[in-house]
Amino acid sequence: MYWQNLEYSKKQINLVKIFSQIKLGDKMAKFKIMSVFGTRPEAIKMAPLVKLLEKDDYFDSKVLVTAQHRQMLDSVLEIFDIHPDFDLDIMKHGQTIGDITTRILNGVLEVIKNDFRPDLILVHGDTSTSFSAALAAFYEKVPVGHVEAGLRTGNIYSPFPEEMNRKLIGTLATYHFSPTTSNYQNLVKENINEKNIVITGNTVIDALHLVVDKNYDFSKKSDFDGIDLSKKILLMTCHRRENWGEPMSQIFRAVNRVADEYDDIQVVYPVHLNPDIVKKANEMLISKNIRLIKPLEYVEFANLIAKSHFVLTDSGGLQEEAPSIGKPVLVLRTETERPEAVEAGTVKVVGVDEQTVYKNIKQLLDDKNTYDSMANAVNPYGDGTASQKIIDFIKKIGK
Repeated sequence: MYWQNLEYSKKQINLVKIFSQIKLGDKMAKFKIMSVFGTRPEAIKMAPLVKLLEKDDYFDSKVLVTAQHRQMLDSVLEIFDIHPDFDLDIMKHGQTIGDITTRILNGVLEVIKNDFRPDLILVHGDTSTSFSAALAAFYEKVPVGHVEAGLRTGNIYSPFPEEMNRKLIGTLATYHFSPTTSNYQNLVKENINEKNIVITGNTVIDALHLVVDKNYDFSKKSDFDGIDLSKKILLMTCHRRENWGEPMSQIFRAVNRVADEYDDIQVVYPVHLNPDIVKKANEMLISKNIRLIKPLEYVEFANLIAKSHFVLTDSGGLQEEAPSIGKPVLVLRTETERPEAVEAGTVKVVGVDEQTVYKNIKQLLDDKNTYDSMANAVNPYGDGTASQKIIDFIKKIGK
């Protein structure tokens, strides 16, 4: 009997060991994923995805930030309560694109080799951070998932260097998360395997839904001191590299003319921190109906979009964000990588010529039918569930 009991005990011990190994195996078998970003726009668009990955036990999720934009990045990390596992902190005064690229490349390689070797690296959009991280992943034979894949203008120098960055990332990536059908088709034309592309919508809509509050109290924020919210707010951003110089001068002249002619509007321009842009804005945008302010935190900026009458911009993300809350967008560029918004009728590309910009702003102010048709157009960038769609796809490939 003693030996029988002993034998039974041995079997119990062996079963415990087996179950322990299974649990350990499950833990070891978690899908290791690393999200890499370094600029404010990337952080905003990756934040909803990072937060869902954190909550999902299927993943061992890490975050690497490059701090390509240090100050603006940190504010977004704080808003979304994201604590990076790795911080390259590459930001230096006067850094060139070459400096950024090489420091990020070497930094990401170091992390992959010595700290955390993921099953998949996620990068976003078209920044030098994303391109350099994708290249590092390729060198280490780590698959890349490209969030916001397939955007194209067809001109490799506009926007610069973003258009070439996203084309190169598209070549380096294994999996492609496209916001729209048009983006999907762009990738198919470039001979990307259709099985590796999924249409998700844009994660920026996920982020926007998290922070926009219809009862937002602007009076408690000093950033809005001097802004008359009883007027029609024309929210403007203008900073793209290809608009530096004469194109920006023409845009500013057009905006100043309109602001002088309409007392019921206020143009609000969060000025990019680039010293040359700050100087030009202060010299040229002198109408009493223009308010120049410092760049806003994301929550404040998102709610200002919601409060605005319409948006003037040369950026990319605003072409997606504003339409999702019914705000027309005039794009201060000669082309856009987001043609689906133009086709939907919520975005219009107006170029950089002073007279053309001026006429189009006036039309939106004077013609209610034009305004209403743009404001009521259907947003083509999804329903705010892009992050979950990306996660669902990754789980399928991880099986």
